[in-house]
Order: sequence, then C-alpha cells, then structure tokens
Amino acid sequence: MARICRLEIDDSGLPAPTPEIEQERRVAVFDLLEDNSFTIPGRDETPAPAGPFALLLAVRDGRLVFDTATEAGDKVAEFHLSFGPFRQAVKDYFQICQSYFDAVKKLPPSQIEAIDMARRGIHNEGARILQERLEGKAEVDIDTARRLFTLVCALAPVK
Repeated sequence: MARICRLEIDDSGLPAPTPEIEQERRVAVFDLLEDNSFTIPGRDETPAPAGPFALLLAVRDGRLVFDTATEAGDKVAEFHLSFGPFRQAVKDYFQICQSYFDAVKKLPPSQIEAIDMARRGIHNEGARILQERLEGKAEVDIDTARRLFTLVCALAPVK
C-alpha cells in the first residue's frame, strides 16, 4: 500500500492557472491517483510508516510543502523543498508547453510531435530533479515523479 490514495492541492494565494495548465493539472491528479508509488522511509529506529497516504501539496513561506498523513488522517511527515532547484526546469517547461499549445492550433503533426518530444524531455528532467530533492524524505517512481512535477509547476512562483 505504498501509494498516495488522496491528493489535495492548496493553491490559495496563487494566480489562477490558464485553462491549458488547469487541464494538465487535472490529468496529472487523475493519473497520479490511478497509479503511483509513494513511500516514506523509516528514520533511525522508527520503521517506515505504512500507506496508503493522503498528500497535501502547498506553498508556505515560498517553499513547496509535502504534508503527508495516513488514509485516516494521522500526520506522518511534512517536508519543505526550495523552489530554487526547480526554477529552470519549470521555466523551460512552461515555455515549451506554450509552444506546444500554439503549435497544436496551426502546425502540421510532424512539427507538433517534435515539440512534444522536447516537452517530454524537459518534463522528465523536472521529474528527476524532484526525485533527487525527495531523496531521504520520500521515494517515488519516475511516473509518479512526472505527475508530481506537473503539480509542482502549477504551484511554482516562477513562470
């Protein structure tokens, strides 16, 4: 049961996302809840907490917050990540997404596919950064990291 069973995003105080970004966010949440791998390692003599987990993603004091609890709501762990290591990947991701959204409206499929491949590459890089930043705090597979990176982008102050 090493998985996220419930996900809440606290985006209060952030500007409203564009319709395209909101759609990506909805898809990421849906896909994440359908299939994910999320564990919190034990510390010192304490064994790893059992899942499934409820996860709240938020921004507090300019930092990304992962607030985890059991399915029943008992607090498990909370950790804060700086947005700094994500800045370039988030910026690049938003730029390539805008190019992709524009391309879908007017370019032939071959050019759209090339932009989409670049978009996936940047997305994968953001997911790898997230896995690195979560090291020792939570373990996620690459697909879960990709979906979480989409949500990080939705919360990131750098766009």
